[in-house]
This record gives sequence, structure tokens and C-alpha cells, in this order.
Amino acid sequence: MTLAGLLEATDGERPALCIPGGTTLTYGALREASAELASRLSAEGARAGDVVAASYPNGLEIVAALFGVAAARAGYAPLNSAYTEDEFRFYLEDIAPKFLLLGPGTVPAARAAAATLGIPVLDVWFEGERLRTNAREASQGAEPQALDDDIALFLHTSGTTSRPKGVPLTHANLTASAENIQRWYRLTSADVSYCVMPLFHVHGLVFSTLAHLGAGALVVIPERFSASSFWPHVREYGATVVSAVPTIFRSLLASAAGQPQSGALSLRFMRSSSAPLPANTMERLESVFGIPVIEAYSMTEASHQMTANPLEGERRPGSVGVGAFVGVAILDENNAECGPGIVGEVAVRGPNVTRGYHNNPAANEAAFTAGWFRTGDWGRLSDDGYLTLVGRLKELINRAGEKISPVEVDEALLSHPGVAEAVSFAVPDEKYGETVGAALVLKEGASVGAVLSHVRSRLAAFKVPTTVYIVESIPRTATGKVQRRVVATTVANEVPANLD
Repeated sequence: MTLAGLLEATDGERPALCIPGGTTLTYGALREASAELASRLSAEGARAGDVVAASYPNGLEIVAALFGVAAARAGYAPLNSAYTEDEFRFYLEDIAPKFLLLGPGTVPAARAAAATLGIPVLDVWFEGERLRTNAREASQGAEPQALDDDIALFLHTSGTTSRPKGVPLTHANLTASAENIQRWYRLTSADVSYCVMPLFHVHGLVFSTLAHLGAGALVVIPERFSASSFWPHVREYGATVVSAVPTIFRSLLASAAGQPQSGALSLRFMRSSSAPLPANTMERLESVFGIPVIEAYSMTEASHQMTANPLEGERRPGSVGVGAFVGVAILDENNAECGPGIVGEVAVRGPNVTRGYHNNPAANEAAFTAGWFRTGDWGRLSDDGYLTLVGRLKELINRAGEKISPVEVDEALLSHPGVAEAVSFAVPDEKYGETVGAALVLKEGASVGAVLSHVRSRLAAFKVPTTVYIVESIPRTATGKVQRRVVATTVANEVPANLD
């Protein structure tokens, strides 16, 4: 199946995309807009194998452009509109797109980078339900017909441990992932997805949007997440599904005072992915809002979801669940599968997994082996197949040969009621090689000494942070991920806190 096939089965009069306070686009209008853009791009010279970049805030354009570019047999590369000119130049150089799509007069940094690199810019925008563009009109002739092995989406990894790598995803990858998600969460045309994740990222594009459109559901797209408008929008549009990162859910908890309990609301479940969800945060969410919280494990290279806790059945706090129609194994350094409880590298396989990184044979050789994609994450499987992540391989803290999971330390720190945010990382040490460092955002009245005393009651002494920095906020990516190496670098020149 191609991406166009996701839209074909749904009545054209049904609403597909809705902008709060703005336009609602029907399935019929979305199909027409996508076909129009595909035709115009083909007239401009887009061909199979080309890449077309775009930069928009969340809205109709960023979704319609995905379907239109893919229908033209090109790969769609959405870029964060908040990038600087230098960042745009890096991504555009790596992508080498045929065109850059923008709204008229928008994203000057992207326009400047494109001009420097000689990349043509095409304006594409909506007026009401009608797609507008300055691309030339197509002459009469055969329209392009996308194939399932065409590259449909071109994304980059978040680069938490290295430079971002280009990840091409085919129509077959994306539709397989969308179908897996539909089956796992039992999505139907009665569902309403409230999309709070950015649509330049695989989480928002595949889970919140493609999977729901494939089910004939409505996708509600606010321009950005707002804790104050979240519940009013959920009530107004009858949202049934919301998927986000833990940062967003912590924001909802912080603003929960006075909010109605969710028993009277429409949400079927909340889903957390793209970053670890501390067990105590999951328990608080379910207690405060009365909604099942499903933690899932996802990667760009797997077209998003790989494992998830079941919608019905045990939702195991601290675990990212079981393989969600995706093969999962733990591999040792010799590529042999490890038994239950043994820590090794998490590997996955399935039709949703990319065929390989863009122009990066060294990364492909390291990541793909014996039919498995090695994720770079350290984890273990239980006897009944539940996966627990320990951390990124390059982020494990090696204290005199003892491998310490920063995720485990994070959870212990966050379990103290006085800690708002916490990130642990390796600190160089002459005696041990590395010890545990941490950056903390403390709530009023909390002390470092009390937090560390609490951590000592939960972890072995060698895992307790020996260097602590008090910060106002934790640096994160645009999608809410913590970059430990960035945090460590940011605080390196600061004065550590007194540990007493």
C-alpha cells in the first residue's frame, strides 16, 4: 500500500484534519489537495528518487505536503521551522532537495539557507480548504503513480549521541507502521486524535496523524501544545486519543488543579513515547486523570512504534511493553540472542524498519546484522516478553567497570517529591574513570542533601550522584527528548552544588 491508499477508503465528506478555531479539511479535500500538489511538483520536474523539503508549523500544509510529495514519488523531508540558518543549511546540504516548500513570506532562515545552496523555493499554502501554490500547472498527461518501495518520508535521527543521520522511509514502511498502530490501539473512524507533537517528527506524523487517517478518524491539530487549552479542546472536539512525551504530561499534571476528572471526558487513553516515562509519573497520571496510560518505545528508523504496553492487559510501570507486531530481541556483542533478564542491545525487525541510513555505510554496517536492526539501546526482556530499557549504549556510566544506567538514576531522583526534573550523566573521574553526575530542577523548599539521602535508600552507593548541578531547566530537543551529552556540556563550567 502507498500513503494515498490510507485515504482512499474513507468517505470524502468525513472530516480528516481540523485546526482549532480554523479550517476543517475533509478526506475528499485532502485527497484533492494532495493530487494537485503532486501534479504541480511533477510539472516542476520532481521525479522518483528526488527529495522535497518543507518547513511549516503544525497545520494543514505540513500534512497535505506529505501526501502530495509522496504521490509525486518523491521523499518528503519536513524541517523544524525554529531552526537557525546554519541548522537549515546542514539539513538541506545533507538532504539535497529538489525544492523547498514554504508558506508565502515565512521562515526567512530557511529561505536564506536555500538561497545560499541554490535550492528553489516553492510557496504552498491553504486558503480555506483550497490548496494554493506558485508551482506551475501540469500539462495533460499521465499522473505519477507511487510504488510501495518508493521513499515517501526522509527524516533525521535526533542525534542524541552523534550527528543526526538521514533515515529514508518507504511507503511500505509507513503503511506497515500505521497498520500496526491501528491494530494495537483498535483505532476506528470514531476516534479523534489530538495531535500535540510536532509534525516534522515521526511521532506526530505516524502515530497521531497517519495511523488515524488510515482508520478514517479525525485529526485535530493545534499549532502548538498549550496546557491551558488542552482540556477545553479535548471536550470541544471529543478527543479520544492523545500521544505525547513525558514533558507534556508533566505539564498537564502541574496544571491539573481544578480540572474536571476525566471520567466525564472522551479520552480512551493517553500514550507516552519518544522519551522514558518515569513509573511514578505514569502512576500519577492514571490516578489524577483516571485514564489508562500506555508507554511505548519508538524510533525514527522503525517508522515509529516498536513495543508498547497493551491497551487491555497489564500496563507495567517502568517497562515499554512487548513487541507491538514487531520482532524484538536482546543481542549480545556476538549477535547471539540473550535469555530473559540478561542485559544486551535491543534489536528489532519487521516491514516497518528502514532499509538503511542515507549515504552512511559505516552506520549501516554497525546497525544492521542478521536481519535485525540494532537500536543502540541497552535493555532486557522479562520471561513474558516485557522490555525494560536501561539506557543508550553510549550514555551508560562506566564507574570502574560497573555499568550504571542513567535511566535508573533518573527514576530514583524523580521519585523524590522535591525534584521537578532530573538528568544523570557520566562525569570524568581520575580514580574511577567515570562517576555519576546529575542536573536537577528542584521545587521550592527541596534540598540536595534530602534528595541524595532519598536516592541512597533506593540505589547502591556507587550509583548515587557524586556531582550535582542545580539548574532552572533541562535542555531538550524540539520533541521533548533529553540529550544527556548536551546537559553534561551545558553544566560543565558551572559550580556544583554542596551535597550536604
